[in-house]
Amino acid sequence: MRVSSRVVILLAIFASLISFAKFNYCAQTGWQSPSQYIHACYSDIPALYGDRALDKGVWAYSSGKDSVEYPVIQGTVMWATAKIIPHGVNNYFYGSALLLALLFIFISLITFTMKPEFGYLLPLAPAAIAAMYINWDLWAIVTMMLAIYWFDRKAEVASAIALGVSISTKFLPIFLIIPIGIIFFRQERVKKFISYCAITVTTFAVINLPVALTTPTGWWRFYDLNLNRGSDWGSIWYALSNLGLDLTHQNYLSVLCLLIGVTALVIFLLQVNNVPTLAHTAIFIMVIVMAVSKVYSPQYVLWLTPLAIIALIDKRELTIFWFWQGAEVLYHVAIWQHLATVTGAKFGLSLTAYSVISLIRIAASIALLVGLGARHQNSRVFSSEFLLSTGESYP
Repeated sequence: MRVSSRVVILLAIFASLISFAKFNYCAQTGWQSPSQYIHACYSDIPALYGDRALDKGVWAYSSGKDSVEYPVIQGTVMWATAKIIPHGVNNYFYGSALLLALLFIFISLITFTMKPEFGYLLPLAPAAIAAMYINWDLWAIVTMMLAIYWFDRKAEVASAIALGVSISTKFLPIFLIIPIGIIFFRQERVKKFISYCAITVTTFAVINLPVALTTPTGWWRFYDLNLNRGSDWGSIWYALSNLGLDLTHQNYLSVLCLLIGVTALVIFLLQVNNVPTLAHTAIFIMVIVMAVSKVYSPQYVLWLTPLAIIALIDKRELTIFWFWQGAEVLYHVAIWQHLATVTGAKFGLSLTAYSVISLIRIAASIALLVGLGARHQNSRVFSSEFLLSTGESYP
C-alpha cells in the first residue's frame, strides 16, 4: 500500500503524541517507582538528568566515573539540552521529547523515501511507538538511516561521514561496516572500501578526540562499561542464567557467538545471486548483534524497526514483521512488569516468566532474519543496480 509523504508525516505526528501520552503519566506522577514500571512509562531522560548532574550544568564528561555512559554526541545532546531548556526535570523531559518526536518524523520520512510501498509501517509499529522516549537513541538512528540511504544512492562520502557521526552518537552502527565491506568486495571496489573506512574513522576522530584528550576518564566510561559489563536485562545470557543455565565466560561466549553469526552472514551475502544493497542487509547484522549481546534495552526496537521495513520485498513478509512486532510489545510489557516487582509492586511478572519472554523475543527476531533472508536470496530486488535503474525501492 503506497501512501503520500503527507500521510506519513501525519501518522508520525500521531504516533509521537500517543507515545507522549504514555510517558506523560509518569511526568505527572513524579517518575516514582514502582508506578513508572507498572505503567510502562520509565525513561532514562529524567532519571539521568539528576544522576549525571545535568541539572547543575556539569559537562557530561567531566565527572570521571560518574560521567554519562554514552558516546560523545549523545552526551553532548544531553548536556546541551539541559543548558538550554529551563531548569526542572519535567521541562527537560518535555524539551527532549519534542526533539525526539521531530527526529522520529524525519526518520519516518527517510524510511518512506527508501521503501514507499511500506513507508507507512514505522509510525504504525506498536513496539516503536511504545519505546520512543525511553532514551536518546533516535539521535543516532537518524544518521544511520541517512548513511544507508546515501550509500545505496552511491553518495559514499556523505554516507561515510553520516556513519562516523552515528557511531559517535551510539556506536552500534559500527557493525554496518561488515555488510558495507561485503558489498564493496562483491563490486570489486576494495580501494573504495578503504577510502570509505578512512572517512568514517576520520569523522569519528574529529568528533571524539577533543573530548578524549580533555576528559579521558569520562570519555572512556562508555567503552569500559561495555567491555567489562556482565550479562544484563534482555540478553540471552541473562535469561539462560535465570532459567538455571548459568554459563561461565559469558564475555567470550558472546564474542564467539557474534563471530559465528557474522561468519554465517558473510557466507550468505557472498553467495546471493546479485550484489546486495545496504538497505536490504543492515537488518541482518543488527539482529545478530542484538541477539548475542550482553544487554538488550527495550528502546533497541527503534533501531530494528526501520531497518526491517526497508528490507521488506513484498506483502508476504508482513506476517513475520507483525509477529516480530508482537513479540517486541510482549517484551516491552514484560520488562517493566518484572521491574515493578523488583521495586516493590504487589503484582508483576516473575523472573522466570520475564526470562522466558526474553527468549521469545530473541527467537522472534531470528525468525524475522530467517524469513527475510529466505525471501531475499533469489530476489532481483537484492541488486543495487536493479534498484537504481528501476526505482523499485527508491523514488
